[in-house]
Amino acid sequence: MTDIDTEPRVDGSARVRTRSERSAVLRLSEEAAAQIGTEPSHEDDHRVLLNMGPSHPSTHGVLRLMLEMEGETVLRSKPVVGYLHTGMEKQAEQLSYLQGCTNVTRMDYASPLFTELAFSLATEKLLGIEVPERAIWIRMLMSELNRMSSHLLFMATNGMDLGAVSMMIYGWREREEVLRFFEKVTGLRMNHNYIRPGGVAADLPDGWQADVERLLEIIPPRLDEYDVLMTGQPIWRDRLQGVGAINTDEALALSATGPILRSTGYAWDLRRDEPYLAYPEVDFDVIVGSYGDCYDRYAIRLNEIRESMRIVEQILDRMPAGDYRIQDKKVTPPPRVRIDQSMEALIHHFKIFTEGFKVPEGEAYAAVESPRGELGVYMVSDGTSTPYRMHVRGPSFINVQCMPHMMQNGLIADAVAIISSVDPIMGEVDR
Repeated sequence: MTDIDTEPRVDGSARVRTRSERSAVLRLSEEAAAQIGTEPSHEDDHRVLLNMGPSHPSTHGVLRLMLEMEGETVLRSKPVVGYLHTGMEKQAEQLSYLQGCTNVTRMDYASPLFTELAFSLATEKLLGIEVPERAIWIRMLMSELNRMSSHLLFMATNGMDLGAVSMMIYGWREREEVLRFFEKVTGLRMNHNYIRPGGVAADLPDGWQADVERLLEIIPPRLDEYDVLMTGQPIWRDRLQGVGAINTDEALALSATGPILRSTGYAWDLRRDEPYLAYPEVDFDVIVGSYGDCYDRYAIRLNEIRESMRIVEQILDRMPAGDYRIQDKKVTPPPRVRIDQSMEALIHHFKIFTEGFKVPEGEAYAAVESPRGELGVYMVSDGTSTPYRMHVRGPSFINVQCMPHMMQNGLIADAVAIISSVDPIMGEVDR
């Protein structure tokens, strides 16, 4: 466990900022008061209901926030979701297990490999199969690189939201390097459909080690630049310290995980506490904060990039040889080179991709540590080639409900910082 807070801090409690002069605003209507959950009274003469979003650049997608305002102070808030609903969980019932990864990879579009991994692990539990060692380590490599790219995206947008405009350019610059490697491996920059039940879609290409070593060479000095630009910058620290504070009991009561929970000082990471893949075989620290505020959440993500690079270095040294997917003909399609040579291989390929493979009856739950917290897939099989039911525990959906607790009695400007620190992905919220 590593504590990221090394300097004297301000009081960790939520800031309550008030202004002596209040602008004249409209009284809450009865309909608006009913929506926010209160009754209009004469005390509401200086309150107004403000809709922030769903078309707002600082809500990180189609998130709508109903804010009960008094001047610039947010008295209460209510997140409203559902504007991006695509019915992916219901759609999963119509898709085979082989097609399922194409569906779930579009939920968390900033870290798609994690949803693919959780879906594949749940399917493999139902099938009762174990993937080859090389496939396990390839999955770890791609997942940690995806964690880096997701956190680099957070660095870019978090800086932009708070006025550090240059950070948008820098964070995007480093993320591009990682996405270039993804494109070389999977053929796509996002929504890869690379991690599949039984292993991965293809082996790592020639020269992948040199590409990863280059990433590990160019990113660390640029993270040091982030420290200079933001971490030790007095304006940046004052903008985030003590803002949007939440304690451990509140975070646990709200089921928050990931950087939000760890920012309160509670060291919980599925890679260590409920290990999967080969994470018990690599060394890394669980980064925690002290005050549960926006600054802690920023610093945790910055240092988790460094921990992911540390894991990737170990994967480079220990990547085993062998198959990249299980050699079970009931689950794995034949090599493409054989399709032109063998009629049996062509029929096998056709049957796998049109009908899929049947999964024994049962239910399974598999969870992974995504950049936003615990990402779980609950799967129920009725013995056919499509799931009877699939439910996704999206960490962004859980984390969004923390916002009203973080925003209460803060400024509207702090609301932007809080939304950014939660780092929600709306495709995963609505599903």
